[in-house]
Amino acid sequence: MAGVGVRLVQRVSATRAFAKVAPHVVPALDRAVHRLTRGKVLLSAQMLPGVILTSTGARSGLARRTPLACMPEEDGHGWLLVGSNFGRTDHPAWTHNLLAHPEASISWKGRDIPVTARLLQGEERAAAWRKLLAFWPPYATYQGRVEREIRLFRLTHR
Repeated sequence: MAGVGVRLVQRVSATRAFAKVAPHVVPALDRAVHRLTRGKVLLSAQMLPGVILTSTGARSGLARRTPLACMPEEDGHGWLLVGSNFGRTDHPAWTHNLLAHPEASISWKGRDIPVTARLLQGEERAAAWRKLLAFWPPYATYQGRVEREIRLFRLTHR
């Protein structure tokens, strides 16, 4: 995406209106397009890289599929996930699922990959947060709206 387009998308995605609408619209569109294209396309990935996370429900024990933006790690063997929930008050449900059941899988560029999720804390979290802010600055706006610390997870192949 061209520089001006990226800045416009970042500005729009940092608004409170986007935070109200996006959680209801973006995941549904992503799931539908992902299914129709047999895992090859995620609409939101046109702005940011994205995965479909399949985790186990913390309470239900059922498989839960969630389209998420991600930041691929430089080594190509991991991904960072941000529990920003678009700057909304509560942690997103998928973060509770990963805390309860860290073994999950992702659909990444049409491939299903088994992963293990680990909540980042301390200096490791701080270093990852700095990289994420350079990658997608609206995360700072999301964090500024909420009292909770946004959860960061590192996914690695298992």
